[in-house]
Amino acid sequence: MKVLRIVAEGLTTSFRYPHFMLQIHPSFQMPPPATIYGHICSALGEWFDSSGVQFAYHFTHQGHVRDIEHIIVLAPPKSNRSKFPGTQIPNALEGNVNPFERELLFQPRLTLYINRPDWETAFRSPRYAVSLGTSQDLFTYTEINVVELQQSENVYFEHTIIPHQMGQRLGRGVSVLLPRYLDYNRNRQPQFSQYTVLTDRVTPSNGNSTHWIDPLVPEYRGSHLGLIFHNFVGNEDATAD
Repeated sequence: MKVLRIVAEGLTTSFRYPHFMLQIHPSFQMPPPATIYGHICSALGEWFDSSGVQFAYHFTHQGHVRDIEHIIVLAPPKSNRSKFPGTQIPNALEGNVNPFERELLFQPRLTLYINRPDWETAFRSPRYAVSLGTSQDLFTYTEINVVELQQSENVYFEHTIIPHQMGQRLGRGVSVLLPRYLDYNRNRQPQFSQYTVLTDRVTPSNGNSTHWIDPLVPEYRGSHLGLIFHNFVGNEDATAD
């Protein structure tokens, strides 16, 4: 199977929990599928039909750091509110500074596989600035190429997400609910799915099944890095054929 392989590296990134608004912004340890969708859109320069698009990735970072940021919440001064009820005057706004703590992942590196090798040109000349996480988390593409994946029974998995049911069978990893897709035709209605986050190296005990591997990644004790492909819509346990 031919896929597009992209390696992106940055200084910091953060994948905010969607239900934390103030005081503290913890980060997911892996980029959610919805983040991957937005990242692809920034390269293409437009929203794309996610039907049939599948991706896999390997993501690492060199540690956690915490930083203090602030949000300025603008509102009309109280005097103007009493004089002009229901009206906001742009040149008479007051700002309340709300500091919060953001968790950052230091020196992140993403190897992304997409079953759309025809998008290679778009990633070599992305439409918008390359970022992953928040808009200030700028990245650089260090490798962009088309590779042909192979299949093997001798695989290991690490530094990625896998479907929740697969995680239950392996008995390893941390179960997490991740934003999977934002429906921009329905006012950015979010969709969530359950995944298992793998950081340590895991070798499946059942050697009778085959998985996609990247032949460019060196072997580890006779095993190859296995790739699990995910969908943005549909059955999240489906994998690329």
